[in-house]
Amino acid sequence: MGKVTDSIHGHGHSDEYGSVVPPIYLSTPFRQVIEANSSDRGFDLKYSREENPTVRYLERVLAKLEDGVDALATNNGMAAISTALISILRSGSRLILPAEVYGTTLGLALNMEKYGVKTTVTMPETEDLAEAIKANSGSVAVIETLTNPTLRVIDVDYLIKVAKDNNSIVIIDNTMATPVLYRPISHGAEIVIHSATKYISGHNDVLAGAVIASSNSVIEEMWQWRRRLGTIIQPLEAYLVLRGVKTMNLRVRKHCENAMAVADYLSNHPKVKEVYYPGLKQSPYHELASRMFNGLYGGIVSFKIKGGREEVRLFLNSLKTINPAPSFGGPESLIMYPITSAAQPIPDEYKAKLGIDESLLRLSVGLEDVEDIIEDLDNALRQIP
Repeated sequence: MGKVTDSIHGHGHSDEYGSVVPPIYLSTPFRQVIEANSSDRGFDLKYSREENPTVRYLERVLAKLEDGVDALATNNGMAAISTALISILRSGSRLILPAEVYGTTLGLALNMEKYGVKTTVTMPETEDLAEAIKANSGSVAVIETLTNPTLRVIDVDYLIKVAKDNNSIVIIDNTMATPVLYRPISHGAEIVIHSATKYISGHNDVLAGAVIASSNSVIEEMWQWRRRLGTIIQPLEAYLVLRGVKTMNLRVRKHCENAMAVADYLSNHPKVKEVYYPGLKQSPYHELASRMFNGLYGGIVSFKIKGGREEVRLFLNSLKTINPAPSFGGPESLIMYPITSAAQPIPDEYKAKLGIDESLLRLSVGLEDVEDIIEDLDNALRQIP
């Protein structure tokens, strides 16, 4: 089946009533006389902290969409990355991260040093990451397909090869690209993670995460750690994500279409001094993004206005349709100020190198009529002196 069909029917649910939609199993315990019943993957189905049928429906769909053998759904994106890292890392392990990684992921990595994990932080360019992996054979690298907020595109195919050549593992955070743009496992990756809060669920109303793997052995080990850490998603939230994923392909394509129009508009505005979007031909990542993402470039546009914090404050307070708020991937256009939000934990020395300053904004382009998004931006930009 095609990926769009999988997103709708890939859960594999059927029951005696002929229900088209998988039900929500809210039960905490499941019947156990002596031995527990088993789930479809052979784990005990006795307690919802470990395994739950509604969660399994979601996991089957996510595994198919990312070309994995199986998946684990977690209660948020940080639960996904922490479960994966705790499962893989040991005392003495080397963890490699780009400086422009989600700030809380960076904070988690640096705090794991007290358990004997050594962390290397490098610039978020393909060659910098490759050199770090080559210099640290047997390491674990966490790489985002698209960086946040400056939208650098990483040559994931190349880094997967470098990692394999150096006995290393690359964990790909595919949240911003989604499997609509790129599927790392089909290119040789072993582990993919998502904040399913974003485009996968797609409605700004549920927290969720996911780990998808290319082998059952990886999933089995991480399942044990999810059980120990208690990071499984709840059944109601799993149902909401499963409902959202049915329309993901359509939504993501519309997000990309709107974002391209917004990027074109901003790149010609006199109050905007720089636009970050790989769909623009002047972007240094345009060629790589075109090769990787099949003509789609994502739903996020970052840009710098002329001015600093006070001009940003004036601009944000002048918006009517676009909401100043963190997160991305929902129907509503959201705009955030990276230097006081997602990028705040990044050390100042790296912020300067990355170009994250007081003029930078990140816009999650929503599903509104694009003319209304552009009009709102135009009216707010006019308020900047």
